[in-house]
Order: sequence, then C-alpha cells, then structure tokens
Amino acid sequence: MSAPAGRDGEDPEGPRDFVRYVFWTLRPDWRRKPSAERAADVADLEQRIATPPYDLTVRTYSLVGTKSGVHGLLWLVSPRLEAFSEFEGRLWGGGMGGHLEFPFGYFGMGRRSEYLGAHAHGGQESGLVRPGGGKYLFVYPFVKKREWYGLPFEERRRIMVEHFQIGHRFPGVTIHTGYSFGLDDPEFVLAFEGDSPAEFLDLVQALRPTVASRFTALETPIFTCLAVPPRRMIELAAGLP
Repeated sequence: MSAPAGRDGEDPEGPRDFVRYVFWTLRPDWRRKPSAERAADVADLEQRIATPPYDLTVRTYSLVGTKSGVHGLLWLVSPRLEAFSEFEGRLWGGGMGGHLEFPFGYFGMGRRSEYLGAHAHGGQESGLVRPGGGKYLFVYPFVKKREWYGLPFEERRRIMVEHFQIGHRFPGVTIHTGYSFGLDDPEFVLAFEGDSPAEFLDLVQALRPTVASRFTALETPIFTCLAVPPRRMIELAAGLP
C-alpha cells in the first residue's frame, strides 16, 4: 500500500512532516534517590532533550496540575521518521530514564486538508507542521464514525465549511492536524495552540452543535499542556521548586 508518487518519487502533495506527542511521567521511587544523584539526573535529562538530531524540532510542556498521571509532554516534529528513534532511544537513558513511564503517545503526519479547496485555513495549508509560540497546547486523538466516509465528498466538504467558519471566530487558536491513518491507532491527532484556555474552551463548545460533530466517534483523552523550558518541565515533574 503506497501513496501515488510524483516525478522522481516525490510526494505529489509536496513535503510533509512527521509529528509525535510523547506524554511521560516520573515514578515516585525516583524521589527517594540522594539529592546529589537527583540533581545530576535532572541535568543529564535536560542535556539529552537539548541535543536532538539536526532535523528534529522539540517543544516541551508540563501537565503537572492539569492531568492526573501525566507530568510532561515532548512535541516532536521532523521530516524524517528515523529522527524520532534516534532521539527517543538516547533520551531515556541516564539516571532518570529507568524511572520514566509513557502512558500516552501519538504519531501522525502532516498533509493539506482535502476539504479546503482554494480556501486557506491556518495550520492546514500544507503538510508542514510548524509549532508556534503559544503558552498552551491542547492535544487529543480524534476518530470519526465510519458513516462519515460513506457520505459523498461534496457533502462532507459542505459540512466542513461550517466547521472552518466557526474556527475563524477564534483567531487566537491555531490547529495542527496530524493524520494517523495506518500509522497509529487514531485517525488523527489534533493539537491546538493558544494563549487563552478560555478561548479554546469556547471554540470547542461552539463546535458541539455542528453537523460535523455528529460524526465524532472519539476525541479523548484530552491533554492541557503548559509551555515551559525543558529544565522547568523536568523540575515540575520532580517536585523541585
């Protein structure tokens, strides 16, 4: 099973990025280590995060205080699938690596929405994923009911126009859509950047009465993530001031 190739094997849709969301938690037993070892572990993990492969973009977030059982998120973007293995395989070594667990993780690929036509809608104009500078990131997997795909394409596009129009009423929220068909368990992994949790809450509520929402099969778990530097992400998980 393969996508149609363009000239010289190029993707006809243009370049696409892979995207991965790694949610992690630090086990309580780590906190019983001597303070000097804990300090060394924090510095070591920070250094590992700060030195990714050349073509891998890394953004770090804390979920301490927003999601039980999850302490941090690594948002990873690369045009090269192998970059994730290179980064994560090295990342979880060291003194802290043996005390980490990964309760959730999602993987996908960028592509232009088939429903846009000539219409430009932020975050979906191409297959490139470009993290911004939002204070918050809201992430969740998404699956549509199979009945959705049985509708004629023009009907689906008409329904999605309403969806897009509501999104335009909340310009402070930027969507990043990862397509996961055949790559991971969900169909999509959605991430929304913004500086106001209230604006995102109002956007999601405004979308509830739409026709498109009737075809939603799954949109949980939902993660509210606070953008922080790598060291602060680790310190919050470790219970350090």
